[in-house]
Amino acid sequence: MNKILIPCDFSEQAIHAFRLAVDMAHVSGAELHLLHVIELPIMHDDVLTPMPSFDETLLRELSERAEEKFAALKRDFAKEHLFLTSKIEYGPVVPSILDYLESYKITLIVMGTKGVSGLEEVLIGSTAEKVVRNASCPVIAVKRQVSITELQHIVFPNSMEEGQEDLLMHVKELQHILKAKLHMVWIDTSTKADDHTVVKRQMDEFAKRFMLKDYTIDVFKANNKETGIIKFTHWMNANMIAMGTHARKGLSHLLKGSVAEGVVNHVDCPIWTYVIKR
Repeated sequence: MNKILIPCDFSEQAIHAFRLAVDMAHVSGAELHLLHVIELPIMHDDVLTPMPSFDETLLRELSERAEEKFAALKRDFAKEHLFLTSKIEYGPVVPSILDYLESYKITLIVMGTKGVSGLEEVLIGSTAEKVVRNASCPVIAVKRQVSITELQHIVFPNSMEEGQEDLLMHVKELQHILKAKLHMVWIDTSTKADDHTVVKRQMDEFAKRFMLKDYTIDVFKANNKETGIIKFTHWMNANMIAMGTHARKGLSHLLKGSVAEGVVNHVDCPIWTYVIKR
């Protein structure tokens, strides 16, 4: 974790994300990259070709206003001896974030999210959800103000499937930076009153194979995985969730959804996600 990107629209949630990113950079020595995207309106010409349309004076005013807000953020919340850069991009928000991510070899995104629900979630989702689905590095979605000292208990939902070496490497790095305890949980959605002795033994073997440290293992019954993760987090009084996502897209995403994306939209504590490579 050496370069942290904070996409910033200067909302309350974005400021919370910036403050957490500052804390993480302070303990890890990472660079901080503040990014504000000005989305240009689109018009169509006579042959229905999309063209950017904007007033240059308005664009200059928006840019100057963003620079002033950058300066205020740095003055109010940045700590000494941190490498902090800020940049304004112009274009669609999510593609601009993803382009910056690749161009500057970002290793972590920390971003604010309001969360969405109901019809809005089905139709458009949230910016954080779209970034989670497409980012090549871990993403922390933040809704409320939280300091790094509060993040001492991380819930790690896991079904112990194969091909998680990369995910576990990043989870261990997160745990090390936060100096937190890891709570690995298997969410059991079956209707049977199962004996979980075998599952717990498999979980312990899984944890030892990946050389996890300072961890607990649990099986938690729930109607569905998303609800189970949220309820287990509350039951454990944990303050962060870390989980992988398969980042389904298109029709598959619409029909099956993603547990991680659903949790991002509906949980109050910070959630760390990483796309499991296939």
